[in-house]
Amino acid sequence: MEKKLNANHLKLIAIIAMTVDHIADLLFPGFPAEPIPVILHIIGRLTAPIMWFFICEGFFYTKNLKKYLIRMFSFAILSHFAYCFAFGINYLPYSTGDIFNQTSVIWTLAWALAALWVVNGKHNLKNWQRYVILILICMVSFSADWSCIAVMAVIAMYSNRGNLEKQIKSMMVWVFLYAVVSFLFVNKVYGVITIFTFLVYFPLRYYNGEKGRVSWMKWLFYIYYPAHLVVIGILRLLMYGDIPLLD
Repeated sequence: MEKKLNANHLKLIAIIAMTVDHIADLLFPGFPAEPIPVILHIIGRLTAPIMWFFICEGFFYTKNLKKYLIRMFSFAILSHFAYCFAFGINYLPYSTGDIFNQTSVIWTLAWALAALWVVNGKHNLKNWQRYVILILICMVSFSADWSCIAVMAVIAMYSNRGNLEKQIKSMMVWVFLYAVVSFLFVNKVYGVITIFTFLVYFPLRYYNGEKGRVSWMKWLFYIYYPAHLVVIGILRLLMYGDIPLLD
């Protein structure tokens, strides 16, 4: 099998899938059980696992983890306001009594990167200290999109790095748990759609391990993510007024 997709290609796939997913949120609020929005949201399931995959790759290859962490947490804070504006969510988490989807998935990705250092980094932490910190990280990231499940999925994927089949299987254990919780407590359609995250296996199997020639692609996602959410937020206000999209 010829592997033709580099990191830039896969990140572009993630951006397109994410945009499709968010357009579906805008045009079909509340995850209705209708063919078109379901198909659009299934396409959107490619985004998160591609992000998780590259958090693992980034942790493995980075020469400056501290700088990487600062960049991710800064990006997460900026993205929080763009995410809340896009979907009509109160900027202060838990202020309305909701416990899910209070901030963007970037918050979880930043903590997932920190969790990789706790679990796999070079430090003097004892095992019990690692477990305590990991529990605290899960608590802090619980309110984000994909919740703390994303943290655990990233850890599972990293532990199987180099074996895509095992990465996907270990990831799907956590995804399935998230799907069940979502089905029972959030939205049944969303819970079922979440299972289709496994489809990421098909583009990832063509990954050739290369960055790609276009160096600025590294920064495209950092710019595009909050920018497209601001556009979604403006369209939300124009189309519906100041009402939330994810209820």
